[in-house]
Amino acid sequence: MADEVRLTLQARTVTGKAVKHLRQEGQVPAVIHDHGKPSVLVSAAYLPLMKAYQQAGKHHPLELTVGDKKYIALIKEAEIEPRKRQLNHVVFGAVKADEKVEAEIPLRLSDEIPAEKISLVVITQLDAITVEALPKDLPDEIVVDASSLAEVGDKVTVADIKLPAGVALADPEQSDQLIAVVYEPSALAAANDAVGGTAEPEEAEEVPSEHETTAEENTQQEEIRPGGKEGFEDKEQGRNPEKK
Repeated sequence: MADEVRLTLQARTVTGKAVKHLRQEGQVPAVIHDHGKPSVLVSAAYLPLMKAYQQAGKHHPLELTVGDKKYIALIKEAEIEPRKRQLNHVVFGAVKADEKVEAEIPLRLSDEIPAEKISLVVITQLDAITVEALPKDLPDEIVVDASSLAEVGDKVTVADIKLPAGVALADPEQSDQLIAVVYEPSALAAANDAVGGTAEPEEAEEVPSEHETTAEENTQQEEIRPGGKEGFEDKEQGRNPEKK
């Protein structure tokens, strides 16, 4: 895990549609869910929060300070205003240092790929996996050895990944998932049909997010629902039922 990411938050009492006034003042509303305890309503200055989000993503623990209280937390949700691409609301999930958590970790192919040196095309089909580890053991990324990608038809699966010490797949069924496959350039049209999209990977957004919305209703739902691990697990299961 890389350097610690620290963020100071302010407790807030403003809720509902009134949070738009916080945003006008350069503050971003947020909430901390803490193992079934009442949710902690907070806010943070936009720039420090955006910097923390860029550094931590959804897989790097943050050290949060709210008054005289400290939390270790992961970012669970980050709502993005689609037109301005600005953070609209953040949901933190408190974790315990001695308890394993699940997190989605980005994958990156190693720099040396033999197939590309002979003008073959490597199609990436998976860019992240969900792992389980203690917060301190969560990696910022997992580098996949691509040295075996040399000829047409060569492939790398999740089973080929060498996970860091203390890190395990959250779901062993992920092992069969394809990460990358080698194709002939002339077969790209067929490859497109196989992967259901463009052959060339699209560039990632500067600040990725699975949830882009301006709906105040979404923010209010996060504010009022009880915090805690069970709430997050239920929400994740609804989004990705095959994972959990």
